[in-house]
Amino acid sequence: VIETSCIKWVSLNSAGYTRYDTPDFLGAMKSRGGAFSNASSVFDEPCAQYLPAMMLAFSRQLPGGILAQTSKTWAYGDLRYKTFLLQGQTAILYGFGAIGQRLAEMLAPFKMNLIAVRRKPADFPGVKVVTAEQAEPLLKTADHVVNSLPQTAGTDDFFNADRFAKFKYGAFFYNVGRGTTVDQQALLTMLETHRLAGAYLDVTVPEPLPADSSLWTAPNCCITPHIAGGLRGEYERQVDHFIDNVRRYTSGKPLA
Repeated sequence: VIETSCIKWVSLNSAGYTRYDTPDFLGAMKSRGGAFSNASSVFDEPCAQYLPAMMLAFSRQLPGGILAQTSKTWAYGDLRYKTFLLQGQTAILYGFGAIGQRLAEMLAPFKMNLIAVRRKPADFPGVKVVTAEQAEPLLKTADHVVNSLPQTAGTDDFFNADRFAKFKYGAFFYNVGRGTTVDQQALLTMLETHRLAGAYLDVTVPEPLPADSSLWTAPNCCITPHIAGGLRGEYERQVDHFIDNVRRYTSGKPLA
């Protein structure tokens, strides 16, 4: 039996830490001078790569092309003139931690107008960083809204009917954060009324998404089964991250 009062460092192999984000746990760790770390740096790169893939898929009409292939339809006129470029478009990134910052670096070559939302704005090259309140009037300018928010009491149904109503008509929505941050019925209404041009969802509530969910057949809604953070060698990457943190911890360096 391990005496929990002796624990000086808690290391998670996940990026999410919701179950530990409590006053009791955090207070106990702080009282003993303990360290707490997650594995966000394991998953930031795959999640960040996933998002440009989704944006490019929509801009180049890949979902429509794949759908047309299933019916052996040569949809030249329907698809060619719906394609567009990312250059000059505006993207608002909600959640500007490891994933959001890496995504901003990846989108830089596309010369997009990037706006990031975080509680405490800080300078970041090529990105306008604002608070959630400051972002509200900017939603009407965004061609793309990216959600990588964590699951907290303050983010439950963050993207609700009121906030979706502030979106630019024809915008695209992406969620690689947590399903709990989105009011899925409100999102469904936005898709069915074509207020949104499309949505890419890698997370839902619940997971797996039930077969009878209307999101499966919503217009221009693409769903993947919580794979954005995955990659071959994922477990080896977690082990390497932990070993690196052990070296940091034993030498008194900040944990990654």
